[in-house]
Amino acid sequence: MNSFTNTLRPAFMLFCSLSILVGVLYPVALTGVGKIAFADKAEGSLIRKEGKIVGSSLIGQAFSSPQYFWGRPSATGPMPNNPLASSGSNFGPSNQAQTDAVKARIDALKVADPANTAKIPVDLVTASASGLDPDISLAAAYYQASRVAHARQIGTDQVRNLIDELAEHPVIGLFGEARVNVLALNLALDQKKNK
Repeated sequence: MNSFTNTLRPAFMLFCSLSILVGVLYPVALTGVGKIAFADKAEGSLIRKEGKIVGSSLIGQAFSSPQYFWGRPSATGPMPNNPLASSGSNFGPSNQAQTDAVKARIDALKVADPANTAKIPVDLVTASASGLDPDISLAAAYYQASRVAHARQIGTDQVRNLIDELAEHPVIGLFGEARVNVLALNLALDQKKNK
């Protein structure tokens, strides 16, 4: 019995020590460093407008008004861009439900901007694997520029220049694609309107 206690006691002490170190102290220290060194990112990259939180630069939002840029479609349920249900549709290109959804999105884009004869970028009609994409390709933004400009009664060149200003380019020219954050773009448009 004594040798069992001699073996069990150090194991229990080690378990308690490591639990406190790894389960409490390390996460608290890491959270503290994150809040000090990367305050914006540690809080969820929240975007504020007039002191109110209007979204996050990391999670897409569903815009449907013609005066706003539309983001990538979302397959999350029960509503689009639901961060609690991040997922894609998992439909393949030959799936009838996928074909119907893409056709409906193409039709909606054509109805919203009937004069636009440009090729529709794929990211405007297909959902991503996460269903939460906050960004669209520059091609998708340029495709929508004339509709947004017409709805806001401003020049298309003004809208295209704003896209160029807010464009994010590949890291060191290699990693990722050129893209623009839809929420940031729409907020910048609203800010221009209020000036």
